[in-house]
Amino acid sequence: MDTPGNLVVLENPEDVAHAAADRFVVLAAERITARGRFSVALAGGSTPKRAYELLASEDRHGRVGWSKVHIFFGDERCVPPEDAESNYRMANQAMFSHLPIPSQNIHRMIGESDPATSARLYEDELQSFFEGASWPRLDLVFLGMGDDGHTASLFPGTIALKEERAWVAANWVEKFKSFRITLTAPAINHAAHVVFIVTGESKARRLADVVRGPRDPERLPSQAIQPLDGSLEWFVDKAASNFVLRKDFIAACRVFDATGPGYRRCVSPRFDSVRIFDCARRGGR
Repeated sequence: MDTPGNLVVLENPEDVAHAAADRFVVLAAERITARGRFSVALAGGSTPKRAYELLASEDRHGRVGWSKVHIFFGDERCVPPEDAESNYRMANQAMFSHLPIPSQNIHRMIGESDPATSARLYEDELQSFFEGASWPRLDLVFLGMGDDGHTASLFPGTIALKEERAWVAANWVEKFKSFRITLTAPAINHAAHVVFIVTGESKARRLADVVRGPRDPERLPSQAIQPLDGSLEWFVDKAASNFVLRKDFIAACRVFDATGPGYRRCVSPRFDSVRIFDCARRGGR
């Protein structure tokens, strides 16, 4: 059964990044208070990068107990950590290098070694962290979505989409003629909270296919993300939501004061709630 999610439509990519950073701060505080640590898997991409920069900014970095935060990655390219294509390099420059995160709390995927070996070692590291659990229970997973519907490094038609037991896979991606290291869909689906971050007009049609269209995760891997006992949220900007928010999808809208002025809550057959940010009502950021 599909997991109903929450769709939050914001004005622009900057507002999406702020929303993602705020979600991180809130969840980190909750989990550190409850269990003494917070685990998160980061995504690559330009919009997540901005969220990471905001987490390292003056108005947020003091609100997180960074010594209790453990950073994992949703996927990695098979490149050294200093390579411009490395997700680790991006996150390090945007976030880690500006924050007091202990080095042992940053669990990077080793992109410069044999992909199968690196995938196995990363799964071992996750299993050690989660102390023999059947599946990893990450507190938060950030995900992006490509214009082909991929997420993490789960690309259409790739072998990792069929994986049912492994937590981490070395996934051959034919379009790039290279391997990627990626968390598998079952591993992601055991997280407590999953947040997709999607911006830009180029993603609009594919986002509509993923959330409105028939289920076909082999073609649209983002559809494979259905948390089993957790929450699913989509933070998107207005440009990306153009084809999602059609009249046949949104049954009704009304002012939704519970999330603050400037939001409308809409009824939809695919989501628990849809919140649409109205910049004019709030007067901008």
